[in-house]
Amino acid sequence: MKPRIVIALGAAALSKWSARVQEELPEADVTTRDAERETADDTATPADYALVWRPHPSFFLEQSRLKAVFNLGAGIDALAAMATFPRSVPLIRLEDAGMAGPMAQYALAVALRYAYRFEEYAQRQAQRQWAPRRPFAPAEVTVGVLGLGAIGGAVARALVEQGFQVRGYARTRHESGAVRAYSGPAELPAFLTGLQILVNTLPLTADTTGILRREHLERLADGAHVVNLARGAHLDEADLLALLDAGKLAGATLDVFAVEPLPAEHPFWSHPRVTVTPHVSGVTLLEDSVRQVAHKIRSLERGEPVGGVVDWKRGY
Repeated sequence: MKPRIVIALGAAALSKWSARVQEELPEADVTTRDAERETADDTATPADYALVWRPHPSFFLEQSRLKAVFNLGAGIDALAAMATFPRSVPLIRLEDAGMAGPMAQYALAVALRYAYRFEEYAQRQAQRQWAPRRPFAPAEVTVGVLGLGAIGGAVARALVEQGFQVRGYARTRHESGAVRAYSGPAELPAFLTGLQILVNTLPLTADTTGILRREHLERLADGAHVVNLARGAHLDEADLLALLDAGKLAGATLDVFAVEPLPAEHPFWSHPRVTVTPHVSGVTLLEDSVRQVAHKIRSLERGEPVGGVVDWKRGY
């Protein structure tokens, strides 16, 4: 019997995802569902596999026979908070899906901007000041990467390749060549102390929510720069603003926020030391994602194990 697949995405993405999934899995029966629909469809055809990104909770009320759910994005926090999500059904996350490369380039761009003092020059330009400064050599700049999974590992490697001094932190130790590894809560203070740039790529869990807060950010070097590429809930916004205004931190580059889109009245928009980008550092790539999902569905149909299955105890 054909595997039945339902794709629940926003209306703008449904048609292209449906077409590509059907091309990649011609043996499957593919249907679609607007993820924003707020009522359950009692007549919906039961599916074996669901491909979703932030669907309305009513979606899981109409799909009661799922073998697995594929989350078409990097974070599972929206599904984890959903009371209707069937915890007995395996949730499978994308493993990179082409996001690691662009996110590593994003982080590298911020690090090079720091090394060449572009933020300082922007402030001098606003004051019409001609004030040359010696750039930092990458080897003079210590960068810390929070999280060393597929994305954090790629970020760390890209920084090492450009000559930066790199530390990496994860829940468990990841020994990786030139990256100095730290792990576990006991080693977090040593990891943070003296960093000039901190890049966050951690998954959002109960343990990592609010990890970018005053007690941790104060351990960074004076004039440090904070980069958040993971989730807005990792950051205590008030603590960051206070440390920027006090001069402890020199700047922050933020791609994710507690509320998205970022409200027009939010102080990040106008703060002279904050760079805001609209959640663009790592966009899910359609071709890579479809191939990965198709491969895993075929493996599951053969009774074979697949990677990326979420461990609810760990939160990712």
